[in-house]
Amino acid sequence: MAITKTFNNLDETKKQRILNAALKEFAENGYEQASTNRIVKIAGIGKGMLFYYFKNKKELFLYLIDYAINIMINDYFSLIDTKESDFVERMKQIAQVKSNYYYHHPDVSNFIGNIYLDDQADLPEDLQKRLHDLQIRGYSLLYDNVDTSLFRDDVDVEKIYKVIRWSVEGYQNELMDFFKGQNISFINLEPYWQEFDEYLEMLKTTFYKKENSK
Repeated sequence: MAITKTFNNLDETKKQRILNAALKEFAENGYEQASTNRIVKIAGIGKGMLFYYFKNKKELFLYLIDYAINIMINDYFSLIDTKESDFVERMKQIAQVKSNYYYHHPDVSNFIGNIYLDDQADLPEDLQKRLHDLQIRGYSLLYDNVDTSLFRDDVDVEKIYKVIRWSVEGYQNELMDFFKGQNISFINLEPYWQEFDEYLEMLKTTFYKKENSK
């Protein structure tokens, strides 16, 4: 995919303002209903300037997909250590990385999530492949190298995976809703991580063999 060099050479603050406005608009309204008028208004630029950087809405949209994939890989996936074979500890690590990632890129995940929900058939083949590879990598970060011998023998492994994942993601989503609109850099997160650890220990007590639950 050809990258718009003029846009990439923009002042970083201005470039990020445009990207954030566009990501939010497409994430909330989808491609067809997304408005470039709203994008330029939120970004604080003229419409002619937006179309100086991108020929049309479609080119901007494709650029955003490429950008969002790179952010997911570099600021999220690359920070997950799959050498951690304890699934609960892996999920804890993912939750911490994810929290930081969401703080810095609040609209990227919603944007990418909607791309997966929509029909991707009209996307260029290279972007379809990158999205597919991203999905496969996400699954591997969750499950590769997990030591399932830690789990109880009388409970289905797939069900253990799901309950632990739902529990961790549910707690995290609840916190994100609670902190929405606040500047997280001024919040002492330590009590919340301590509470999170207590829930993780409960999951271990429930689903791990007794000798592995501590």
